[in-house]
Amino acid sequence: MDHPPDGLTWNRWIADLPGAHILQTWQWGEVKSRFGWQPLTQVWRDSQGEVIAAALVLVRTIPLAGFAARLRVMYVPKGPVLHDWGDPELRSRVLKDLKALAHRQGAIFIKIDPDVRLGEGFPRSKDGGEDPIGQALSADLKENGWRFSGEQVQFRNTVLVDLSASEDELLARMKPKTRYNIRLAGRKGVLVRTGTEEDFGLLYQMYAETSIRDGFVIREEAYYREVWGTFLRAGLAEPLIAEVSGEPVAAVVIFFFAGKAWYLYGMSREVHREKMPNYLLQWEAMRRAKASGCRCYDLWGAPDTFDETDRVWGVYRFKEGLGGIVVRHIGAWDLPVRPYSYRLYTEILPKVVDWMRKRGVRRTRRSLEPLS
Repeated sequence: MDHPPDGLTWNRWIADLPGAHILQTWQWGEVKSRFGWQPLTQVWRDSQGEVIAAALVLVRTIPLAGFAARLRVMYVPKGPVLHDWGDPELRSRVLKDLKALAHRQGAIFIKIDPDVRLGEGFPRSKDGGEDPIGQALSADLKENGWRFSGEQVQFRNTVLVDLSASEDELLARMKPKTRYNIRLAGRKGVLVRTGTEEDFGLLYQMYAETSIRDGFVIREEAYYREVWGTFLRAGLAEPLIAEVSGEPVAAVVIFFFAGKAWYLYGMSREVHREKMPNYLLQWEAMRRAKASGCRCYDLWGAPDTFDETDRVWGVYRFKEGLGGIVVRHIGAWDLPVRPYSYRLYTEILPKVVDWMRKRGVRRTRRSLEPLS
């Protein structure tokens, strides 16, 4: 294993690997380094010196009440990335090396959540299918002491839209109601413009309003300014803002990397919702991603359980209308390196997260100001 000399080299290495993800880029490591994480880059090569696997590993030392020492945790967001997860020898090599790295770093556990498919469609449905590589990897992880994590940091499942078709074909794949709402937004005067760093305050205000309305917790504004600004300046992100008569009503921030686009952030206001701005925003995002050379659009998030009791079911129904397919991934897995500390950590963590969630909601409410 070795280390890349710079960010351009790192991104080029991982972009050439199947399953390359925006959360494995150099820029994501830069962002997280400003919020308490130390990024480590790991690379595996074949006998010819070609990169066949890579991992951006995030390391954090955290204090927890009742522990005598500070604890170190490790996380590989949407990684590692391998040339071929179906190669048992490579798979074993990477997982063993990550375990050894966790031992050297003194971590209590290391978490991975590679973008490896478990299957497509609803499980156990006539349209559902299982992926043998994902099944084999899950079995390997269990056999080697990894545990399916109770802390799924990212969405395990998602909806993917194939952008290789023509625009007419993309529209034809959508649900009739979705196509109707896209056209309705245009008729009702909704216009979409590209945002800049000057719009970040506006984006955060809309995001805060969305989080309160839909019941999810967001971070402080400085975090999103760092994420959006870092990727925008690198040419890997683009905000799109929907307006009615010059008034901002909704927005998305789209990320681009290695021929793929991700819808990571979406926000909207209560005003003019009947004009369906979110539908037009998604269509414009798809068109721009396709024009930039992206072959796939990841709508970032689908239910864990595919029924109406799931917390993201309503959002999923909206995404489903855009003509994508459900993709189920293996999810996040933990390897306890120090089992006793890991068990205590997993017992305390839910209580800490619940406290932080309540505090985050109060902070977000205080941050809301009327939009001019």
